Amino acid sequence: MQVEETKLSGCVLVTPKIFADERGYFMETYRESWMDSLQDFSGNFVQDNQSFSHYGTIRGLHFQEGEHAQAKLVRVLQGTILDVAIDIRQNSSTFGSHIAVILSAENKQQLWIPKGFAHGFSVLSETAAVSYKCDNYYNKEAESGIHPLDETLNIDWQIPTEKQRISEKDLLLPTFNKPNK
Repeated sequence: MQVEETKLSGCVLVTPKIFADERGYFMETYRESWMDSLQDFSGNFVQDNQSFSHYGTIRGLHFQEGEHAQAKLVRVLQGTILDVAIDIRQNSSTFGSHIAVILSAENKQQLWIPKGFAHGFSVLSETAAVSYKCDNYYNKEAESGIHPLDETLNIDWQIPTEKQRISEKDLLLPTFNKPNK
C-alpha cells in the first residue's frame, strides 16, 4: 500500500498493491496495520455504507458533529467519481480548503477522510457504486452538511449544471459561511 499526503492535513490518498495476472487481480482493500499511521483513526470501523448513483449525481456535502463525527475510508467498486473533502476544523491552517480526487474501479485508490471534514462526491461515469467504511455509527441528530454548490467553496464538480442531480435535502443545506448548528 502507498499512502500519499494531500494538501489537507490528515486526509490521504491510499493506493493498494495490486496482484494481477491473466485471471484478473487480487488486492487488500483494508488492513488494520495500514491505519496505524493515519490521523484520527479510532482503531476500528463499525459501519460500512454503499451507494449506487447515476451520472450527474452530486451527493453531499455531509458530516456528523460532536461525539458522532465520523472518519471514512472511501472507495469505488464500479464506475468513476470525483471525491471531495473539505476541512471544517476551525483551528486548522487549511480550514475551508478542499481537495477533489478521482476515485474509480480502475485506479482502485481510496481516500482517507478524518473526522472534521465534510464529504461529498459527483458521479462522472454512467453509474457508480461507492463503498465507505466509517469509524462511528450514523446518528440522525448529529447529521449536518454544507450546500454542494456553495459559492465560497466554489467546487468544480465536473458536471454541467443542466446535468446535475442533487437531492432536495442537499439543496436545502446551509452555505459554508452559515453552518446550520
